[in-house]
Order: sequence, then structure tokens, then C-alpha cells
Amino acid sequence: MNPKLIIVLLVFSVFGYSQKKNPKTTIKPKAEFVAELLSKMTLEEKLGQLNLPTSGDITTGQANSSNVAKNIEEGKVGGLFNIKSVKKIKEVQRIAVEKSRLKIPLIFGMDVIHGYETTFPIPLGLSCTWDMKLIERSAQIAAQEASADGINWTFSPMVDVSRDPRWGRVSEGSGEDPYLGSQIAIAMVNGYQQHDLSKNNSILACVKHFALYGAPEGGRDYNTVDMSHIRMYNEYFPPYKAAVDAGAGTVMASFNEVDGVPATGNKWLMTDVLRKQWGFKGFVVTDFTGIPEMIDHGMGDLQAVSALALNAGIDMDMVGEGLLTTLKKSLEEKKVTIEQIDKAVTLILNAKYDLGLFSDPYKYCDENRAKTEIFTTASRNEARSISAQSLVLLKNDKQLLPLKKSGTIALIGPLADAKNNMSGTWSVATKGENCISLLEGIKAVAGNSTKVLYAKGSNLDYDETFETNATMFGKTLNRDNRSKEEILDEALKIANQADVIVAALGESAEMSGESSSRVNLEIPQAQKDLLNALLKTGKPVVLVLFDGRPLVITDENTTVPAILNVWFAGSEAGYAIADVLFGDVNPSGKLTATFPRSVGQVPIYYNSKNTGRPLINKEGKFEKFRSNYIDERNEPLFPFGYGLSYTKFDYSNLKISSDKMNSGEKVTVSIDVANTGNYDGKETVQLYIRDVVGSVTRPVRELKGFQKITIKKGEKQTLTFNISAEDLKFYNSDLKFVAEPGLFEVFVGENSNTSNKVSFNLVN
Repeated sequence: MNPKLIIVLLVFSVFGYSQKKNPKTTIKPKAEFVAELLSKMTLEEKLGQLNLPTSGDITTGQANSSNVAKNIEEGKVGGLFNIKSVKKIKEVQRIAVEKSRLKIPLIFGMDVIHGYETTFPIPLGLSCTWDMKLIERSAQIAAQEASADGINWTFSPMVDVSRDPRWGRVSEGSGEDPYLGSQIAIAMVNGYQQHDLSKNNSILACVKHFALYGAPEGGRDYNTVDMSHIRMYNEYFPPYKAAVDAGAGTVMASFNEVDGVPATGNKWLMTDVLRKQWGFKGFVVTDFTGIPEMIDHGMGDLQAVSALALNAGIDMDMVGEGLLTTLKKSLEEKKVTIEQIDKAVTLILNAKYDLGLFSDPYKYCDENRAKTEIFTTASRNEARSISAQSLVLLKNDKQLLPLKKSGTIALIGPLADAKNNMSGTWSVATKGENCISLLEGIKAVAGNSTKVLYAKGSNLDYDETFETNATMFGKTLNRDNRSKEEILDEALKIANQADVIVAALGESAEMSGESSSRVNLEIPQAQKDLLNALLKTGKPVVLVLFDGRPLVITDENTTVPAILNVWFAGSEAGYAIADVLFGDVNPSGKLTATFPRSVGQVPIYYNSKNTGRPLINKEGKFEKFRSNYIDERNEPLFPFGYGLSYTKFDYSNLKISSDKMNSGEKVTVSIDVANTGNYDGKETVQLYIRDVVGSVTRPVRELKGFQKITIKKGEKQTLTFNISAEDLKFYNSDLKFVAEPGLFEVFVGENSNTSNKVSFNLVN
């Protein structure tokens, strides 16, 4: 548009807001306001509210001339995503509220998954803190920073339960357990929304991916999901429902099919379950091109799948533009109704109202906040502390760790000096150059009395094409083009000068995440060869394992004396890892996803069910005509809930208040936990329940409670857990949520394999 024609309007319209800088005006109650606005909208403007295109990250100064800007001016856009910075967002918002006919503000979304510029561990790593206050705080800081930069909607939390580490997006979720996943979902929603969307530092949460996305066949992303309803309700639905109950403002549809119908067009899922059964009041957005992708699913052409989506309960179309371009024709042909369109528009306008955008469309466009609230020292310090608590100590023979702050350390491996990879996958707002590499962190924490030598040792993998595909989005490892012999020889020379070797190995950041499914879960061969060569030096070796999923490290667990699993710990990763390596922080992370011994065991998870021929022996021996493998043990390498400390915790004196409980009563379980080691430490005490006899088969045990406590060395604490009938409920074959009378076993201990047991009977 010709700049000469641009007129800056100062408007106080019937819609109740002014276009002055940062206006704050009183408007009518939501229902009245939205209904009045809806009555003034043309069909085209209504359909425009359902359209969520990507910005293409409009560059500053080009907002007025872009194609997106033209559509905004014509009322064809309800929101934008993938646009960052107050200056850009303010320019685009000005087009909506000064140039469009009805001056309806836009909503601005971004994948703020595990932090903004201050980046926290990937969600799988964050879940291993088992600390809901820390997890909520991480989301609160993310909201603070994102909102300061103009963002008011995040496509998080991802609450998909997954038991298959071949699936790359296991990195983006909270592991395999529905109970723990539910607690984390609540914490994340509360952190983002802070129970008050009117605040300028809270943002709208989006629960994803509804539903069952974490259970694709073969662990292959976007693939078919097929399961019984009883399994959906008991094992996969709980975290979604918990997030909805916590007040999440939006929900995102998943790519997969459910009961043979893609989730994006599944009315049973989006309307019957989400809205009617769970009472969800917000709006539902598709995932990226979710509507047109139903064409390849075999559900019809763009008009047909767009009508299918609207009829199912979809309200906003991310990128596909099917709702924008086809619903007018479908309305004329009576394939959809104006009531359905109006309902979707109303829900989107409600969200904008709740965010305060009608009172102040520039609410999130304060340049002073952008300068002072993003990547602050205080936030980075919190991230460093939280990240350190996400690390999981898997092995520590002869107390090799913590390291001494003296002597010579050889830091070797392709992940040792790789700051761009520290933030992990889905860290779109992170500035890689600001992240702290392990090399930087060790040098800073070790101090001047420690000599730190470094060599790369190997590339990520021998296959250059594979490495290229695994280091996308600016997360290069700067491939070394020397021969593998030259690279290794350099590392061995460094190693032989050291007192201890720290091997920084594993996955690169983009080896896990979306569209990063793997059939081989081992460390790439180039790094395995490097590790074996380092072990042959006779020097003690600490494996610092980077990963976005449970890996198969059976060989490494046999040969390496100490293994610290560090996931991708965020922008402060190098400091956090070094804090743990040198004992400034005692590791306290506990696994939230089972580590298999072999990829052939996958899917593998602790809360499985018994067969009629369960394996009886506990020594991994093969037994004919039992449910076991002929070439591998059944048990995992590391179970759910597992994690070591530099100190030692002893559990004793497990008691239960009664061996009987009526349905309206509670029983109390208590246990003593003593720190008998040499360090103060944190321990996550876990409670599991087994329903011994049920009307349907029940898991061998289920997590039903946990407490993370700090215990000083020499101290003993008594912990108590209350169990009520609510904790015993499950969905039966009629999908009724019931607690059935009978015998229940209660296990309390350090991980899901604990043998500490008491029991009680539930009676009517």
C-alpha cells in the first residue's frame, strides 16, 4: 500500500478500545462484547479469524508491503506465528488495529517449548527433576521473556505419553508415565498462564498433541496410532485432561489418526471427549498444515477435509488455509453451518479478550520490557540451577565422581565444544552463541588449579550425510575433514597427558525431536570407536552422555566406570554439567523414561501388564514357554525412576496405618529415609500401587505419589503418603471411572523396581 495513504487513526469505536500508544480502556463484559463484535462481522471476516498463517518472519520495515500484511488488512488473518521481537510484532499489530475494517487485534504464537532465550533442559530432561515448583518456574520465566518480546501464545506444553524412544519427539514430552505427566502438565500450564491471562507477563498455553501422538507404529513420526479406548483413558489421556482441568486456554490437534479418523477431523475426540466429557472451553488449533494433510490420509479434497475439521470441532487452521478458502462454498452447500463458524470465531475472540488485547492491543509491545526482561542474569542463574537438577547419574563405580578441582582433565568428544547444540531441539528463540559449552563450563567451574585439555576426538558419525541431517537449524558440529585416524591420534595424545578423561558423546541436538525417528538407538559408531580407544589408555573415563531420548548404552554401561546423562540442558548447560561433575551440585535427577538394553525391547515401560505366562526368575535367564526373549534379558538397563547420587540413601521401616480401607477413608503409608553417605543430597521418594485383582487386567504397578526431599548427611526423615479411593480408580471396560474392592500392594522406594512393600484391602 502507498505509504502516503496510511492514516494513523485514533479510534475509540464500539469495540471499546483506543489506538493510542499502550491504551488501557474499560470495555464491556466478555460475552456481550464478543457477541456485539461477532454481529458486525462479514462471513469473510469470520473465516479470517480462523486463519493462522506463518509470518515467514517478516523483516522490520517490510510489514506493510508483505502479502501477509495485505491479508491482515482485509481481515483474513486471526493470528500469526514465527514472528519475533516487539518491533516487528508492533508493526504487524498496527496493521490489524488501524487498517482492517473491524480493527480486531491479532494473537501472536511461537514454539516456546523449554524456555525462550533463557533456555531450560529439553522437556524430557526437565521432567527428570521431579520438581513441580522448578518446572512451573521454568515456564513462568519462559512466559516472562516471550511476553516481553511480543509473544502471547505458546504451543506448549507437549504432554504426549510415549513408551517408544525410537520416536524423536519423546524429547519434547515428559516420559512414559500418565501420573507424573499429569503433574507436569499442570505445572507448565500454571507457569505459562499464572492463573491470570490479564497479566502482561502471562501467555496462553496450548496443550498438544491431542491425542495419542506419542504412540505411533514403529516409533515413526506422524505414523498410524491404533489402540483401545480403555488404554486411551487409563494411560494416554490423563495428562491432556489434567492440563484442561488446570485451565489451559487452547489445545492443538495431533497429526495421527484415532480410531481410523485423523485427529484433526475426529469429532469423537474433539467434541465428545474434549468438550462434552472434559468441559474444555477454549479453542482448538490444528498443527502445521493438519487440515490439508488429511487429503493424503484419504479423507477427501481440501473442501471436504476442511468441512470435516470444522464439524469435528477445530476452530483455527494453522497454515493450511482450508477454512479460509473453502468454508464459504461448504456453507452454501450446507456441509457446515453458520452456527459452527460463529462458535469457532467466538472462542478465538474470547481468548483475545482474556489476553486483554481488546483493551490494549499493544499490551505485549513494551520495548523497555524487551530490553530488560530477556536473558537476564537472574533468569540464567535459575536456569543453571534447574538444569543441574535434571541430570541423571547412571553409574559411578568407586566414586569416580565428583571430580577434583586439581590435576589435568582431558575433555574429548564432538559434543565437548558445541555450544549451538546445548539448547537441544525445539529451541527456536535461543541464541546459540550465548549458550555455554561444556568446555567453557568446565574451565570456569574447575578453577585455576585444574588444567583442562581439549580434543574433538571424532565427528558425530562417519557418515557425513547423516551428520548433516542431524545438525540442522544452525546446530552444526563443524565437521572435521581430517582422516578419522588423525582426529583420533590427536585425542589420544591429549588423553595420555591427563589424570582423568571426560568423554562428551551421544546425540546432537537434532538427532532427536520432530521427524528425527531412529531405528538404531546406540551412540554413533564413530563415537563408540573413540570411547573404546580412550578406555584402552587405562585412564579413568567419565562419559557425559548427551541425548534427547533413552539410548541403548549396554556396552558403555559395562565398560565405562561413570556415566552422567545430561540430556540437552539448555543455555546454561556447560555450567550446570560442570557443577555436577565437580560436586558443587549433588545429582538428583531420576529417569522418567525407561532405558532399554536393546532396541528390540521397545516399547518398554515400567507399568506394563503381566501375561498369563510371566517371567518368574529375576536373573535374566531364558525360560521356555514364558514371556521372554531368547537372545536378550527382559528387564531394562535402567528402570523408570532410576537415578544415583553422590551420597547414599537407605530406606527402612515401611508402615501402613491399616490393612483395610473403606471407600470414604484414607490409609497412611510412612517410610524412613536416611542419608548414610558423605554428602548432603536430594532424593525423590516414589510410591507405586498395584491393584492385584480387577475386572480388567491391571498394570504390575503404577506411580501414585512422590516427594522430592533434601536430606543432610547423617540425617533421617520420615515421609508419609496418604492414599484414598481416588488414587485407586481406573477406567473399566464400560469406561466408568471406578475403584474396585480388593487387595492393593503399595511399594515405596528409590525407583519403580523397589521391593519395599505393604498391602491393604479396599472394602465397601
